[in-house]
Amino acid sequence: MKQKIIVVGSSNTDMVIKTDHLPVPGETILGGSFFMNPGGKGANQAVAAARLGGDITFICKTGNDIFGRQSVALFKEEGIDTSCLLTDEEHPSGVALITVDKHAENCIAVASGANATLSPENLGEFKTVIENASIVLMQLEIPLETVAYVAGIAATNAVKVVLNPAPANILSDELLQHISMITPNETEASLLTGINVTDAESAKQAALYLNKKGVPSVIITMGDKGALLLHEDVFTLVPAPRVEAVDTTAAGDVFNGALVVALNEEMPLEEAVAFASRAAAISVTRLGAQASAPYRKELIAEPVL
Repeated sequence: MKQKIIVVGSSNTDMVIKTDHLPVPGETILGGSFFMNPGGKGANQAVAAARLGGDITFICKTGNDIFGRQSVALFKEEGIDTSCLLTDEEHPSGVALITVDKHAENCIAVASGANATLSPENLGEFKTVIENASIVLMQLEIPLETVAYVAGIAATNAVKVVLNPAPANILSDELLQHISMITPNETEASLLTGINVTDAESAKQAALYLNKKGVPSVIITMGDKGALLLHEDVFTLVPAPRVEAVDTTAAGDVFNGALVVALNEEMPLEEAVAFASRAAAISVTRLGAQASAPYRKELIAEPVL
């Protein structure tokens, strides 16, 4: 029987416009192409992990609206266990407005909706599910108190907790001490540590800071510069595959979803990071968030150079 991975986080509907360049304040750009895509960091990571073979239970909250119902239907199609999904009767489902330019850079504005009401009280009935998980993966598009609550339950029951601290936020020392692995990008690592992370050397300093705060394993993702891993006092720079990026919107989410699948399969840590980097590299060659997440067969069949 496969061990269960629990993803706790957000579910959004992404409304995306692809343009020549990102607008500056007051500017209107004509001629962009528009599409809608299921998104939200939690949902993206759950779908990415499920497509790569993980046994996934997703805990989130959506509104009682068309976006929420569509999201739940899609999770079921992806083979995700939806028994822990909650519906908010008062708030709408989360939405994100995303602009992507010709260089694959993006800017995103999120209306959290029901995601912001996912409280510790909501999760009391799922306490046993969390206690019996193999790995719990979380992000920061839900209330911090909920993240801390879940991390506390997991840590007390020797369940591995992987935290993707996105979007960037300040985290308490108590929460960091309940985390098994943290996976910030350069911007998030800079905010968490006060160290301006721009290269491998500054990433090492930030990783050491987080490690000394009580996080055993630190992975700082640096886009095409690769991912820096700190584990058991050893630094490893895992290179990123070279690809032609089209849309980087969910690259970090795909990385984290792939990472927990690899960890759950007990891959060596460096190999797990390389596996996650490979999945993320495939995702940036495609438009969209969940739509860009690769399947396991693609990682085997399609070399990324």
